[in-house]
Amino acid sequence: MDRIAAKFGHTFTYDDALVGHAAIEATGDPLPAITLEKMHKADAVLFGAVGHPKYDNDPSAKVRPEQGLLKMRKELGLYANLRPIKLFDELLEASSIKPEILRGADILFFRELTGDIYFGEKGRKNNGDTAFDIAEYSRFEVERIARKAFEAARTRRKKLCSVDKANVIETSASGAK
Repeated sequence: MDRIAAKFGHTFTYDDALVGHAAIEATGDPLPAITLEKMHKADAVLFGAVGHPKYDNDPSAKVRPEQGLLKMRKELGLYANLRPIKLFDELLEASSIKPEILRGADILFFRELTGDIYFGEKGRKNNGDTAFDIAEYSRFEVERIARKAFEAARTRRKKLCSVDKANVIETSASGAK
């Protein structure tokens, strides 16, 4: 950011805030109110990793770093995760896929972040032998992420592929009410 500022004559002001593991260690809360307040006031949020190995081996922890991430998404309305894949020719030989198939790869995935199993009911039953995560989407959630994907497709190769499992999963079923 500083290099961009210097090169193009911009000025950036930074204000650090705690989230995830660091916030839990300092405050007991994975997303303290002061951090959320700073995020609401900011023009942009540069966000790093929230986890820590301490939590990887303890799925029963009542307070977890990812709770801060999920709360941030919900509170700030961050519903669209864009995941680009653009392969540079210099890396063609690094893959097990044939270079002639990969050459020119330029894919942009859109992933919805505020519905589905992130915020649905979850739990365990039968003394922990059975686990469940309820995937729930509203029409609004599906339409807004689809709209973003269609808008992006118009500026790219004008192609869009929607992937779901409509034959067995109700949240993907065509015409679901």
